[in-house]
Amino acid sequence: MGTSLPHLELVSHPLCPYVQRAVITLLEKQIPHDRTYIDLGNKPDWFLQISPLGKVPLLRVDDEVLFESAAICEYLDEITPGSLHPANPLERAKHRAWIEFGSSILNTIAGLYNALEQEKFEQKHQELLDRFARIESNGISQPYFAGAAFSLVDAVYAPIFRYFDVFEDAINLDCFSTFPDLKRWRQALQARSSVQNAVVEEYHQRLLAFLKQRHSYLSTLID
Repeated sequence: MGTSLPHLELVSHPLCPYVQRAVITLLEKQIPHDRTYIDLGNKPDWFLQISPLGKVPLLRVDDEVLFESAAICEYLDEITPGSLHPANPLERAKHRAWIEFGSSILNTIAGLYNALEQEKFEQKHQELLDRFARIESNGISQPYFAGAAFSLVDAVYAPIFRYFDVFEDAINLDCFSTFPDLKRWRQALQARSSVQNAVVEEYHQRLLAFLKQRHSYLSTLID
C-alpha cells in the first residue's frame, strides 16, 4: 500500500476532536503518515500560509494541502481499498448527515465548557441531552452506528464521547444513563484501538488543564 500512496502529513493539535477523526481514519485504513503538532495559541507562519481557515487538521498530500476534517476523511477513505462508508447511496448520504450532526454536538460541547454562568451551562447541558436523545431514537445498530462494520460516523462520534471520559472524571455530568444504546456504542468505541491511539498519551491531563483555564462555570466545578 505504502508505495502507491502520496506522502501524507497530518498537521494536528493534541486536543482537537476534528484531528482525532482524521487520525482514526488513518489508523483504520492503516495508512502510513507523519503527524505534526502545532500550538494553536501561537500558530506558525508556515501554517497560516497554507491553512485557509487557520484551523487543524490540515493534510499535506505531497505538495498539495487539504483542509476540513470531513474532506480529509473522505479522501483518505477513497485512496485506500475498502470503504468506511455504506455502499448504498441513500445510506451513505444519511451517514454524512449524521456526521454533520456530530459537528453540531461539538459546537454544543464547546458552548458547555465556555459557558460563564450556571444558567448558560445548564442550557448547553440540556441541549446535549436533546441531541443524544435524537441519536438514541434514530437507532444504533450495535456495536457500531451501522452494525458490525466500523464507519466514518464512528470516527466522528468517538472524539465526542472522549470528552465525557474527562468531564465525568471531574464532575457529575450525567449524559448517558437514560440512553442505553448510546452508552453501549460509546463503550464499543472506547475499546477500539484506532480510537485509543488517536490522541497523545497525556490527552486526559491536557484536556483537564485546558478546561480549568477557561475561567468558565465548568472550570469552577472542576476546581
